[in-house]
Amino acid sequence: MEPEQQRTVLAALAAERGESLAALSRLLGRNAAYLQQYLERGSPRMLREEDREKLARYFGVPEARLGGPAVPHSVAVPRLDLAASAGPGALVERESAAPLRLDGEFVRRLGVRPEVLSMIAVRGDSMAPTLEDGDSILVDTGARDGGEGVQVVRHEGVLLVKRLRKTKEGTALVSDNPGYPPIPVRTGDRLEIVGRVVWLARRLR
Repeated sequence: MEPEQQRTVLAALAAERGESLAALSRLLGRNAAYLQQYLERGSPRMLREEDREKLARYFGVPEARLGGPAVPHSVAVPRLDLAASAGPGALVERESAAPLRLDGEFVRRLGVRPEVLSMIAVRGDSMAPTLEDGDSILVDTGARDGGEGVQVVRHEGVLLVKRLRKTKEGTALVSDNPGYPPIPVRTGDRLEIVGRVVWLARRLR
């Protein structure tokens, strides 16, 4: 979207809702004249990404309407019938289930690429209370650097969901449940980082 179109759309939204530019500027944490200068003088030339996102959320419109990237209405995420063990450790493989359809804007806000997402189930309680037995987790398989957060890994052929911690001896797979001791990764062990957990779904009991 061209800068002039972006300004036209924002001006129309503000007029439709009866919103003052000063109030919208304060919503963005800017000085009261910020959006007036933007609309009338073209300064800044384009809205910053975080400002555009706040305004789109406030008006309840897709961000693309204000010049953001076009986002598909829904994203099909493979829902694999694999159980990532959060217990003693076991790899369970069954036939793949039907894909899960997620809102495209929701996926964008997670900051992940739809094509590298998968959903799998959690088995066991070693990651409680963060993850419970039966939770479904969304895994970003494009994030394989083993950084912060909860990771899905394959250790010696076993699919696990753990945190990775550096130790004096090397690396350990750590559970959030203190009742489970860390699993040391020894030299020569087969360790593959499958991806980082970015979201979970849980059935309320």
